[in-house]
Amino acid sequence: MTTPAELLRSFARTRASLDGEEVTYWWSGNVYSWAPEEPYQRLFGFEGLNVARLVRDAEAGPDAYRLLSREAAFYLDPDTREILESWQGLPVVHVWNDPANQKWRPAPIPVTELGPQVCFSLEIPLAYPSPLPVARYPLHSAGDTYTALELFQFFAGRADLAGSAAGVPATMSWSRMSPWLPWMARGQRPGGLTFHCQGRKLGSYAEVPGRTRAYIAAHRPEFARAPEEWSEPNETSWTYFRKLHPPK
Repeated sequence: MTTPAELLRSFARTRASLDGEEVTYWWSGNVYSWAPEEPYQRLFGFEGLNVARLVRDAEAGPDAYRLLSREAAFYLDPDTREILESWQGLPVVHVWNDPANQKWRPAPIPVTELGPQVCFSLEIPLAYPSPLPVARYPLHSAGDTYTALELFQFFAGRADLAGSAAGVPATMSWSRMSPWLPWMARGQRPGGLTFHCQGRKLGSYAEVPGRTRAYIAAHRPEFARAPEEWSEPNETSWTYFRKLHPPK
């Protein structure tokens, strides 16, 4: 991994598979609230998955890729870990991001050597105009600018990366600091949420826990497969909420 192209290739084998086969990542964790002068509180469990297919991006050059993916995630009762349908009398809006695509170009990716493992770190600060402006969504918008911090770590074995397989086994961690979720109806109250999850690359979608596969099959069965073609823009929890509740 001495050049940006080689580094991206190693990351691509960790995050996905160079042969274009579908790859499923699954994760589980918790969601905590934070607010000034209030104790941190575990509000939800959280479980999700991403099903992706990696393809070459010929238009961008020989070392560029496109990741075609969908991701679904579910808010859980913090104690029973059952999928929630309501919270404090409000309907829960789960994560149905279709698409959740990415364009990859050769670039320095922070790498930490951890003995027999390699850790790829992605730290992504976000700040852009909110899809839910306060004037139109006073109960569901924390502000006119959406700000968040996404922190990813992907771990792969050095021996696996030294081999020739199109994809390698991997584990991951993900943390996010974000505003209150729109469906929580907390308006501009100070504070927000911290997500903290851990997961791994599965051998196939069939390894997703049965409860979760059954929920997806009953509600959005297309999330069991990766997209076939590129599309944009990406869906987020905020844009999906706007689709469910278009401005009047």
